[in-house]
Order: sequence, then structure tokens, then C-alpha cells
Amino acid sequence: MTAPYGAPVVSAPASVHGWWPPAGIAPRGTLILLPGRGEHPLVYERFGRRLAADGYVVQALGTAPDDPAEDVLARAADAAGPDPAAPVVLVGSDTGALQALGTAASADPRLPVEGVVVAGAAPTGAGARAEGGTSTWDDELAARTACPAHRRRLSEDEGFERGRLTGPVPAGLLADARPGCPALILHGEADPVTSVDQARELAARLPRATLAVVHDGLHDVLNDASHRTTAAVIVLWLERLRADPGLSPLLTVERGAAL
Repeated sequence: MTAPYGAPVVSAPASVHGWWPPAGIAPRGTLILLPGRGEHPLVYERFGRRLAADGYVVQALGTAPDDPAEDVLARAADAAGPDPAAPVVLVGSDTGALQALGTAASADPRLPVEGVVVAGAAPTGAGARAEGGTSTWDDELAARTACPAHRRRLSEDEGFERGRLTGPVPAGLLADARPGCPALILHGEADPVTSVDQARELAARLPRATLAVVHDGLHDVLNDASHRTTAAVIVLWLERLRADPGLSPLLTVERGAAL
């Protein structure tokens, strides 16, 4: 029996953890997920299960913020495998979002990246390299997520590294990476770690960016209170990417509130 979401992790997290579509469902694409500061692959169990249920292969890597770019690329290519289901999309959170941007911008033939999802990227402006000072665990939880289930998951997770969110962003991640592939930028409007203005500026710089701002959203946008909405937005964007790399709309709301 599969453990319910929120069960504590009591063993050392794996270097990669994957979720696959149900039996009989042909994979609709491959997502390579890069976690952020303090996190490990199983922090994204709920996200992985949800996207897999919609037909996508999800491989979450145990990368660290200070891993060399070449190592991140090699591990992502290895996780994707020699014949991944297309499109191959990098998904990154916090420092993992910066790694995803850099890896996609490298356009290395070992990993045919066709899209990138930037979720609550770590700060890259003034103060990104500074220590954030001490904070309590309650402070960190308040900055990360308003989802009660995810707060409980992190609090009971022996593999999660507390206090890393206030550490400096590695200098190697501060470069202005500009991948040419389509990018979906997700950011919490109330993110206390990285200003939403950084996400808006990034969207303005990238040639093929879609920006989605989560109202009242915090830093861990994939695991925040609106996690169902953000996952749904990602699936909608992935389906458009599958149909047309130019992201032609598949559906238009002609009356009523926008989706």
C-alpha cells in the first residue's frame, strides 16, 4: 500500500525518484524536476503523482544548489534516458529553477529540452549572495507554504534540511540564462523570499515566456495552498506545448471568468 502524502521520510532520500503514468497510458512527455534549497526528490511526491496521473513521466533529481552545471546536465540526461517521451521539460523550484534555466540555455544535445518551468525561483539580485540571518522553523514554514498538509510533511521529514532557505544563492546560478525554448514562469504574489518583480523581469527578458502569478502565493509555489491550480496550469501549458511549440491556444473562454 502506498503511504499517504504527509507521511514522514525516515530513510535517506534517493538521488532520483520517478513517477510514471498508469498502466496502459502512453507517456505524453518527460518532466525532469530540480529541487531547491533544503529539498530532496520526495518533497515533490504529490506533484509527481498528479502529473503522472495526467500521463507525464516525472523524474525528480537529488541535485544540490552548488552542484556544477555539467553534473546537473549529466544527471538530467541520465534520468531522461536515451529515448524520452517528448516533450522533455525541465521543472525547477528555488535554486533548482535557476539550474533549470541554465541547463535549458546550454542547448546541449545530450538533453533535448523543449520547455522549462520556473517555479518560485531563488533571488538573483542584490542580497542573493548574503546570508539571510537566523530564523525559526515557524518562520521558514511561513515563507515556504500555506498548505497544512505540506507543512506537516516538511515538519516530519527527516531528510529535509531546515534553515537552508536563508543561505546564499551559489554564484554560479546568478548568470542571466536566457533559454530560447518556451518557458512557464510560476511565482507567488506574496513570496517573501523572492519578489514577484524578479519573475516579471525574467518573463520580459525571455523570448517565449508565459508568466502566471499565484494570488497570495508563497515561495514553494508547487507545494503551496494552490498546488492543484498550479499543477493544472502546468498541464494546460504542457498540452499546448505538445500540440504546437508555438503554444497556440487549445481553448478560449468566450464568456465568464478567465480560467
